[in-house]
Amino acid sequence: MARLTHIRILRKVAEIWLFKDDETYYLPQETIITDKKSRSKKIVINKAIDQTIDLVLPSQVIEHFIDKAKYQWLMNFCLCRTANDCKNYSKDLGCLFLGEAVLDINPAYGKLISKETAKKHLLKCQAEGLVHLIGKNRIDTQWLQIGPGTKLMSICNCCECCCLWKMTPYIDTKIRRNLSRMPGVSVQVNDNCTSCGDCLNDICFVNAISMEGDKAQINQEFCLGCGRCVNVCAQNAIILKIDNQYFVEETIENLSKVVDVT
Repeated sequence: MARLTHIRILRKVAEIWLFKDDETYYLPQETIITDKKSRSKKIVINKAIDQTIDLVLPSQVIEHFIDKAKYQWLMNFCLCRTANDCKNYSKDLGCLFLGEAVLDINPAYGKLISKETAKKHLLKCQAEGLVHLIGKNRIDTQWLQIGPGTKLMSICNCCECCCLWKMTPYIDTKIRRNLSRMPGVSVQVNDNCTSCGDCLNDICFVNAISMEGDKAQINQEFCLGCGRCVNVCAQNAIILKIDNQYFVEETIENLSKVVDVT
């Protein structure tokens, strides 16, 4: 189905119906940044950036919007993991939705929660190794049958085996641009690579890694900067590079322009 978006008329329909005005970001796994033992090897920070950036974590984007939101709503289950009968991660770690639009969500799917509970849920998902996606996602307004989209912020907790966005490599480029990594974040391979292939074993769910010759390669067009491959590389050959001092602030600013959670 994703490949059909390359047909012009079908791409246009998909853009309007499922992706119009979307803006969503994948956040790097925090274990990469907070692991003090390996941080110097796996995190490369632009020299112009003050080292206090070590204390600035991607989850602060989510915490900012939780604190700002008047309503927080938690799903009882993860739609993707439940549909795929996931064997690797908890099916009950569902999406978190913020904003006034949540008041119209079917109560059979979940419930309103406190800011404190929302943050605890965030920590549970991090502990299980899930990757956060946050933003304005029109697909959610469609299947939940609520709106407007400008009043609904989606926070998904994604796994590499079941994530809906595994279709990313197959959808049209214009649609794919609605899904991106945080500003200034990139994943790169250095000369430590031994071509062991650990990063190829169902780690990258958007197929951004390949082995070319004796070294892994990152397809920067597809890479979402989640850092899964960084975590599995025993050779410290894959690094997460941050060359934007304000990568958290800019993400918050960009999302605030498309979704109002107050």
